[in-house]
Amino acid sequence: MNVFQVFGARIRTAIAGLALGLTEADLARISIEPPREASHGDLSTNAAMVLSKGLGLKPRDLAERIAAALRADPDVTAVEVAGPGFINLRLAPAFWTGFLKAALKAGTGYGASDFGNGLPVNVEYVSANPTGPMHVGHCRGAVVGDALARLLAKAGFKVTKEYYINDAGGQIEVLARSAFLRYREALGETIAIPDGLYPGDYLKPVGEALKAAYGDKLLPAPEAEWLPIVKRTAVDMMMEMIRSDLALLGVRHDLFFSEKTLHEPRANGTSEIAEMVEEFRARDLVYDGRLPPPKGQLPEDWEDREQVLFRSSNWGDDVDRPLMKSDGSYTYFAADVAYMRSKFLRGFKQMIFILGADHGGYVKRLEAVGNAISGGSIEVIVRLCQLVKLYRNGEPVRMSKRSGDFVTLADVVEEVGSDAVRFMMLMRKNDAPLDFDFVKVREQSKDNPVFYVQYANARCHSIFRQAREQVPDLVDLDVAEAPLEALVEPSELVLVKKIAQFPRIVDSAADAHEPHRIAFYLHELASDFHAHWNLGKENANLRFVNPEERISTRARLALVRAVMNTLASGLDVLGVTAPVEMR
Repeated sequence: MNVFQVFGARIRTAIAGLALGLTEADLARISIEPPREASHGDLSTNAAMVLSKGLGLKPRDLAERIAAALRADPDVTAVEVAGPGFINLRLAPAFWTGFLKAALKAGTGYGASDFGNGLPVNVEYVSANPTGPMHVGHCRGAVVGDALARLLAKAGFKVTKEYYINDAGGQIEVLARSAFLRYREALGETIAIPDGLYPGDYLKPVGEALKAAYGDKLLPAPEAEWLPIVKRTAVDMMMEMIRSDLALLGVRHDLFFSEKTLHEPRANGTSEIAEMVEEFRARDLVYDGRLPPPKGQLPEDWEDREQVLFRSSNWGDDVDRPLMKSDGSYTYFAADVAYMRSKFLRGFKQMIFILGADHGGYVKRLEAVGNAISGGSIEVIVRLCQLVKLYRNGEPVRMSKRSGDFVTLADVVEEVGSDAVRFMMLMRKNDAPLDFDFVKVREQSKDNPVFYVQYANARCHSIFRQAREQVPDLVDLDVAEAPLEALVEPSELVLVKKIAQFPRIVDSAADAHEPHRIAFYLHELASDFHAHWNLGKENANLRFVNPEERISTRARLALVRAVMNTLASGLDVLGVTAPVEMR
């Protein structure tokens, strides 16, 4: 139950009652949000500002008329017209505590909604080339993608979490040749890794596996025979490693889609890529043409040649894109197009891609492909994740020996834990740079956001342990039936209002595809909770458990339970645990 939707309906009803001749479409333009400053009230609406022009009225004059109608609402304690025509409202405490009951009845499922109305959504994230272990550059995208998928599911979307395996193309041949060297090493040869191949020790187990399976039989075989075998073994083992690395973060995909399958003939003898090109020809989405040379310095290998081009510029892209080269082979982009077509044919109405910041050039082309494939009926959303810089006490972290030239995801998770990694990766918006200090994320202080939020949850549990010792009969009572009208202290009402905002935060974060909003909200809720707890240290009358004040104690235990439910619900969206105790 979203407090802003509930009261928004009341505001629209009150305005409709003014007989201004407004339509439902007019009223739908009205927004209801929290004021920028808490001192301005509980809710703010721009109703007068968006409706006044069409009515030929001054915004403030219309605002005064709307304000007069809203003052008649029994749950409104004050209405003020501010600035050019904003209307700020203060609501009665009883209105807010009514929403607290919803949080209590929903338990840890609090905040779930039908906002997405079951819309099928595909969230593709990580999708790293299967050429080595996950590194810290993949870490942020993995967390953002996984948290976004969880958030969308919470908001009522039908979500599929997908990983696209880039197991076709030149990088897989490089992987296979690198693994073949490790195979020779496993057989006793002394090897040197030439430039252009992968030097990491993580390929040694692949060499050992090939030795165990084939002995020395692959050594004399021509490349055409051993290359497919080594490719298959190396990719399978790399994907097993990638799955293991992601599992350390609590990231699990619903589907792993192989690029290679797009190139392979199916039962009808045609590959999905060839079928896509044929369909595009029939729809006049491709043509045989020539591209102008790239801007800037001309590459030495650039040729002016005729190719099969996709009309992506007709759908918002900067230029048309080649699908087939002059020799008849497919481009990498052709596989991307066929893959998106596969998603469309599988029924997804929204496709979300979580990519690294270096993929900014992909945004327009992906949007163009989605529009062309669907005729504009689906939505393509791309979220770019900026780089993460690793520090230890302010000093840059050295590279991992195991990987050869980068810090692995496993290195990070094994040192600080999955919870710290996931929460801190979401304490900045995805397109903002992020500094990650190993020492700071392990500090047990209010300056460490993940500790601060998890400690709030643990503190809630400690309050119930205390209550079980001092007022055990109250603990087992139904908290949803508690006398919530006893919650009258200002700091208590701050908590009540903050809890009531959570469903709106979930819906708005899902709508904006911004899971970091959940992390920000949880930090604010934890801050309000700790602040109220600290007041109780100074004033015994404000303590959550007071055996001499059974009515207020029961109401406050209900408030603590609602805080716990909200924290647990939000942390679950982020994929972070809600500990009952912290030492």
